[in-house]
Amino acid sequence: MANLREFRLPDVGEGLTEGEILQWLVAVGDTVTVNQPLCEVETAKAAVELPSPYAGTVAELRFEAGTTVDVGTPIIAIDVGGDGAPAASPPPTADEPAAGLIGGPAPGGRTSVLVGYGPRNTEAKRRPRRSGSAVAARATAPAVLPEADYGSGPDHPPLLATAPDATVKPVRHGGLEIGRAAEAHAVVGDAATAATAAHGHGRPRPLAKPPVRKYAKDLGVDLTQVRGSGDGGVITRADVDAALADTDTAGGVRAGTAGAVGDQRIPIKGVRKHTAAAMVASAFTAPHVTEFLTIDVTRMMKLRTRLAARPELAGLKVSPLLFVAKALLLAVRRHPMVNSSWDETAQEIVVHGPVNLGIAAATPRGLVVPNVKDAGRLSLAELAGALADLTETARAGRTAPADMAGGTITITNVGVFGVDTGTPILNPGESAILAFGSVREMPWVHKGKIRARQVTQLALSFDHRIIDGELGSRFLADVGALLSDPGTALVF
Repeated sequence: MANLREFRLPDVGEGLTEGEILQWLVAVGDTVTVNQPLCEVETAKAAVELPSPYAGTVAELRFEAGTTVDVGTPIIAIDVGGDGAPAASPPPTADEPAAGLIGGPAPGGRTSVLVGYGPRNTEAKRRPRRSGSAVAARATAPAVLPEADYGSGPDHPPLLATAPDATVKPVRHGGLEIGRAAEAHAVVGDAATAATAAHGHGRPRPLAKPPVRKYAKDLGVDLTQVRGSGDGGVITRADVDAALADTDTAGGVRAGTAGAVGDQRIPIKGVRKHTAAAMVASAFTAPHVTEFLTIDVTRMMKLRTRLAARPELAGLKVSPLLFVAKALLLAVRRHPMVNSSWDETAQEIVVHGPVNLGIAAATPRGLVVPNVKDAGRLSLAELAGALADLTETARAGRTAPADMAGGTITITNVGVFGVDTGTPILNPGESAILAFGSVREMPWVHKGKIRARQVTQLALSFDHRIIDGELGSRFLADVGALLSDPGTALVF
């Protein structure tokens, strides 16, 4: 007899309320072990893998890939047979993992979170490779059509289809078809069963293939209001066109349409949603002031060439950003108030000891700001290595939420895009952010004569509640002096 345990979407420790299931790493019928990754979820800050709190067989996937789910909602059911307890823990109650385990109760009434982000007494393990027999056992499962046929991304989820000589067999649990097998079975004929299936937050799912769904979305057509003419009631492109024509003839306005046909509409969610909310909150909470400084960095660029050849920095990227980061860290030592935050609740200014240096990084999912913890204690070589690891991880979309928490001051390098400077918005909870512009060869008065010199621009935005004009100006001037003449560091 099945002994099902539900795994609820956990909070990864940052107070998140929802996450998008990017992809499932298991399928119905798979055998899983404790801490084996079940799925990849994009939260408001990063993409993370959710490990299993149970050992058993996957009985049901409650949501499809691409669905946004509220924290605390069951997303998968696992048949644990006669033993419902995770490894090394007492039997759970109320279908939940035991205290201290992932998804179980934790101190303070919270829910334990991912491996590495909360109390646990299990050891994280990599997902084992599938054996040849396991692959063979699933050979009769519905096939996934290649992305070349149906596109990719959130608007083009893979479409289940049958292999040429295979028969689609829907996976059932308790009399209902589940997961993608239900959708595949519905498309080939069993519309009555699939019409009762639910998706997302419990809304009925119209029967349509992913390309048709995107076509309707781009045109602003609500598929729930369209009657399908295909086999089993499947909605076709012709049905969407007919619904669009009916709406236009009636003089109606298509829901969600803001422009001409062909406009692309991108859902606001995940990292971009979090970034937008944070920037709005920062811009309208902290009174921003931005100051600019243009400097000659010819000496810095020459020093960069010399240092890159030294054995201590062999194999490391000696970039202009590295010198800007080091200059900022030295200037913070002289002006510690810049490395602070405003505590509205306690009505206090918190002057931080360590400098957790954030680096704004552009990623396919949006802007993220991971930070180097206690960067002021690092040597130049250590700082170079930390910056390289930070940017590489961010661009790969694997930055952990913990790496983006606790930042105290930030650098945004707009110069890599060929931009001179900008007016950066403070990262929430910080009091200063420095924009570093492109280094260009420009005419400059040097020793009384106009010469071609390497020139860049700096822009410092700061919270005027904490940093007044004098402090901000002195800090920016010190950073500029260190970049114009790196030898100045000897007196800091």
